[in-house]
Amino acid sequence: MKAAGKTIAVTGGGNGIGRQLVLDLLGRGARVAALDISEGGLAETAALAGDKGDRLSTHVADITDREAVEALPAVIIAEHGQIDGIINCAGIIQPFVKVNELDYAAIERVMNVNFWGVMNMTKAFLPHLLERPAAHIVNISSMGGFLPVPGQSVYGASKAAVKLLTEALHSELMETNVSVTVVFPGAIATDISKNSGIDAPGVDEAGDAPKFKMTLPADAARIIVDAMESDAYRVCVGSDSKMMDRLCRLMPERAAAIIYKQMKSLLDT
Repeated sequence: MKAAGKTIAVTGGGNGIGRQLVLDLLGRGARVAALDISEGGLAETAALAGDKGDRLSTHVADITDREAVEALPAVIIAEHGQIDGIINCAGIIQPFVKVNELDYAAIERVMNVNFWGVMNMTKAFLPHLLERPAAHIVNISSMGGFLPVPGQSVYGASKAAVKLLTEALHSELMETNVSVTVVFPGAIATDISKNSGIDAPGVDEAGDAPKFKMTLPADAARIIVDAMESDAYRVCVGSDSKMMDRLCRLMPERAAAIIYKQMKSLLDT
């Protein structure tokens, strides 16, 4: 689905990859509804949009609040006249501790944002997307969703759930007008640790220490929107994600060992 002339809702639009997705889509001629829990972050995104801001609406939204999310399609349609796609980008990581040391509140918070946020958005918007001549759902999983990252086990589990949910949606919607893409970012130069309220310097979008070259958020956004426009089934973002995706398929235990060695110093501190 080409972005030009379409209306696309983007979660996490107030920072990081989400902000860059908003700006990239606007640059391609789309109308965009940027959703984020941070009003200040959305204001910064709107300022960066410049003269393209006439095609942008911002919405302070908590994607874990099901009733609030269910009200969003009507608000966006009233603003833009239609809704043609959603990009579920908002996500948080967990504290850098093993499962045995992780409290239930942290577990539930990660699952609520990363999985239930995607589910809430999908359930709220899918009936409207099915009414469009062409529509698209893009869900951002993670490199941590297909290989184990010690110290980010629940984060990985939430992103693995997004992976399989998205792949299943692709199958369920195969004979409809709605295309579906799952995205696996590797190390992205964002403030995900700060935005997650986690004191873990050097943490990236996949929840890993930055042993690989990090991808810039603008480059990640371009790759993701390119994937949407080409109706890609899946896309890995970054050389690290591409490499580990291949290695996980060929030698899963070896791939897990590589990540363990990278994470050991963080877990031992």
